[in-house]
Amino acid sequence: MHVDIDIRVAFSAIFTFLMIALFFCAVKGFRSNRRIGRAVGWLDLSLLPPMIGNIIIIGSSVEIRSLVGEYIFSLGMNGVLVALVNFTDIYCSGMGNGQQKPTAVYIVLAADFVQVLANIFFGHAFDLEPVMVQDKTYFRVVPHWGQYLHRTVDYAVFFCVILIFLLASVKTSRLFREKFTMLLASMIVLSIWQTFYVFSRTPVDRSMIGYGVVGILVFYLSLYHRPMRLLDRTLSNIVSEMSEALFIYDPTGKCIWANEKGLELTGASIKRLDDIPASLSKKFGEREYGVDAWSDNKVIVSGGSEKYYYIENRPVNDDKNNLGGSVLIIRDNTEEQLRLKRELYNSIHDSLTGLYTKQYLYECIRGMLDGAPDTDFVAVFVDVKNFKIVNDIFSSSFGDLALKQIAAWIKADMNEKCVYGRLAGDTFGVFMPAEQFENDRERLENELANFTVSDGNASHHLVMHLGVYETADRDIDVSVMFDRAHLALSTITDDYNNHIAYYDNDLREKILWEQRITAELREAIDTMQLRPYLQPITDRNGRVVGAEALARWIHPVHGFMPPSMFIPVFEKNGMITEVDKHMWRCACKILSKWKECGRDLFISVNISPKDFYFIDVVSEIKSLVDEYGIDPIRLRIEITETVMMNDPEERMKVLDDFRRLGFIVEMDDFGSGYSSLNLLKDMPVDVLKIDMRFLSASGSKERAKTIVKNIIRLSEELDISSLTEGVETEKQYQHLSLMGCKLFQGYYFAKPLPQDEFEQFADNGKEK
Repeated sequence: MHVDIDIRVAFSAIFTFLMIALFFCAVKGFRSNRRIGRAVGWLDLSLLPPMIGNIIIIGSSVEIRSLVGEYIFSLGMNGVLVALVNFTDIYCSGMGNGQQKPTAVYIVLAADFVQVLANIFFGHAFDLEPVMVQDKTYFRVVPHWGQYLHRTVDYAVFFCVILIFLLASVKTSRLFREKFTMLLASMIVLSIWQTFYVFSRTPVDRSMIGYGVVGILVFYLSLYHRPMRLLDRTLSNIVSEMSEALFIYDPTGKCIWANEKGLELTGASIKRLDDIPASLSKKFGEREYGVDAWSDNKVIVSGGSEKYYYIENRPVNDDKNNLGGSVLIIRDNTEEQLRLKRELYNSIHDSLTGLYTKQYLYECIRGMLDGAPDTDFVAVFVDVKNFKIVNDIFSSSFGDLALKQIAAWIKADMNEKCVYGRLAGDTFGVFMPAEQFENDRERLENELANFTVSDGNASHHLVMHLGVYETADRDIDVSVMFDRAHLALSTITDDYNNHIAYYDNDLREKILWEQRITAELREAIDTMQLRPYLQPITDRNGRVVGAEALARWIHPVHGFMPPSMFIPVFEKNGMITEVDKHMWRCACKILSKWKECGRDLFISVNISPKDFYFIDVVSEIKSLVDEYGIDPIRLRIEITETVMMNDPEERMKVLDDFRRLGFIVEMDDFGSGYSSLNLLKDMPVDVLKIDMRFLSASGSKERAKTIVKNIIRLSEELDISSLTEGVETEKQYQHLSLMGCKLFQGYYFAKPLPQDEFEQFADNGKEK
């Protein structure tokens, strides 16, 4: 009785323990993210039915109950083999050539499953017979041909699996062979154990214990086992091939290992590791190598070159936090440091000239201002005049050479108190003590007057100007300082002997004035602060026949503003177009009013040179004439001869368009330029306005009179009317009348008048 309880209870307990362990392994396998984890889970889970069948067989003394256990066991073994084949396919993947899915094996096992299950109906596979073991009844299998077929299939599949593992262990590297040989050995032992059970014909299948152990072993080897030889060899190769020098110390500070880089760095050998500490101390200085945690950067100068090293010592503690040694790592950072230096240099230096970039120059200047509060500095804006011509005539490579030579000239006489850089294109910036600049001013003027660039084949004199801003206000942005220095260059016109200009209060006030009136222009137009004054134009009898519209600004603060206070500003910044458009509209309004009251007069309006660039002057003026319903002949178009100097063919086309539309075209300031007579033969104009300044500026008045007389005669022969402006005396008027001039304008007749005063003047009339 005691022995019987021991057998049944002992094996049931063993199988139960194994089932719990296998279930745990299966769950862990399914939770794994790895593909092999699911295969392990299915294999361990498939072992549970055969073990349950064995427990039923062992614990039963009733035939029908034992028969159920035998079916669960036999059919469950087919499930085990399916899971084993799937596991083998995944575990040994890559070991064969053109490895395919074992579909045929699955079909054979499924067919065997069906034929075993059919034993219920045909009895062709097995029966049970009772046997007495230790005075207790057990039931064992009596095999028929179906059972032999079942065993043949199972053994064939199992031996195929063993063969696959055998081939995998042969083909794989020695480092990975362990993962195959351990499972191979366990399966061989299991097959022998299973065979012993078959031939022993005992009712208790003890080999199922082996299946459980193999299932647990599969779980461990697949998911947790790491081949230590592989790890050791891999880590050794990695450490040996590291670019860093590596030294391992024991807890006493003795060097016990070094990789190839470490041996190369210290000049030691693997057999003379004791030489390493002395070599490191000599090369990098005395330190506690191999003890405490520390890191350091070292620069070693050798043969005129620098080498950069990063040194780090890391203690290594065991699982009880006791010091187990340390690792010393020395990294050669020379290439990285040189790369960083190159990147830093390139980020703050102009690639062409080698000077500082604008951004870094500004940073340096701000540092100088903050670091020397008692020093007066100047910001110098260096500009190359007409540099584009150098590129166009000589080539861009010559232009690059010119910029390099300018940069070299800037650097030549600078000291550590000066900073300089390239601002953009052909402009440079210099920041230096004001006293030093004043001491060098005469030398700079001489050098600038004779600055020549040469590439050995061609030479070219460059005109350079220096704009200087004295940093009285140190708190403004550095960029503003150079903007002001740049503005100083606007005071240099055609004086080729002057190369240096200063930004001063007068220039500042001028700039502020320009900014102020520019900002106020729109309001001045909208509120008619800016309005036309009309200067009468008379015939030779003194009768008013028309007027020239001249812009005047009645400012609410500054009062009456002559054109000299604002016209040059707007001509420079391009706002003159807005002024002209306003004058054209006002003239059309006046002409429209005159048309209604029967006043038969014309108005001449000016077209500035920049109007041709910003707007379509023909369309603009034509639309105004149409809007106000006036005759184009009443609105005369007045241009200066300087307009014709730029793109004369296009300008003549515009004048032709005006005349074709019915406008009368006048050329203003005729005689003040140098190309009027040359253009006159082709010029599509109706009236020549001769400036009396031509007579007053001439050194020989008699010769000037002769020229004017012939211009008037020539214009008559060309069917062009003549109009003399600037007539201030009766004598001038009489002389011009005798010369044949037909129209007159000037202070002798009247100054420019507001509209109402002009109308009164015109209505009163005046005969000379």
